[in-house]
Amino acid sequence: MKKTYLLEDLCCANCAAAIERDVAKISGVNGASVNFLTTKMILEVEEENYEETLKRIKKIVKKNEPDVTIKEI
Repeated sequence: MKKTYLLEDLCCANCAAAIERDVAKISGVNGASVNFLTTKMILEVEEENYEETLKRIKKIVKKNEPDVTIKEI
């Protein structure tokens, strides 16, 4: 399934690239794209265990950019 999230307060292009790279490595994520200019993260994730995958994604985002708030759009 495809999900889009807004990464509020994303302030660094390098952080966006790191988030994209780290999220793409998670099992259950088939694709990840983070656009620094629009502050959007687009994910292609498996429906099975989606909630657990989302928790792992949020941890990665917070690790790379602690001030970011993630909102589904």
